[in-house]
Amino acid sequence: MSALPQTQPATSTWSIDPVHSVAEFKVKHMMISNVKGQFTGVEGTLTFDEADIAKSRVTATIDAATITTRDVQRDAHLQSAEFLDVAQFPKLEFRSTAVKRKGEGLLDIEGVLTIHGVSRDVTFKAEGPTPPAKDPWGHTRIGLSAQTKISRKDYGLIWNTTLETGGVLVGDEVAITLDVQFVKA
Repeated sequence: MSALPQTQPATSTWSIDPVHSVAEFKVKHMMISNVKGQFTGVEGTLTFDEADIAKSRVTATIDAATITTRDVQRDAHLQSAEFLDVAQFPKLEFRSTAVKRKGEGLLDIEGVLTIHGVSRDVTFKAEGPTPPAKDPWGHTRIGLSAQTKISRKDYGLIWNTTLETGGVLVGDEVAITLDVQFVKA
């Protein structure tokens, strides 16, 4: 009697390529327009189960000191104890708890987001992952885009100032967008 062929698990491990990945945010400024910024120090891992997407997991860490809004003074303020307090809380972290298919190429990635030492449950609406592609150096890559919105106050980021005309300088709702490229490990 011959043995049945062994099937290889459909699980693969992928690392975030920090050079081709970015975490962006936007928040209302003076209640009239959005200010956008980004973090460039993004690292993490995707354990991707092609056969059962629900078994996939993702972790990501962001170096809080890599925040940039194209204004050196604002960046320093955002790094200070009044906002991110990067000296005490140098990392922002996300750890998925569930991945759910929501349609062709659409996922809900649920997990715990930790900012400023405070952890909250969030759901990222994601597009992807893209089909694998080989780069010119022989590495296999996939991409993923994801969005969510949070209340900065839920994370202890409460600094603000009242404007003469009423309202506040910095809005509460923060939109987060991740554009991530993974390299197969």
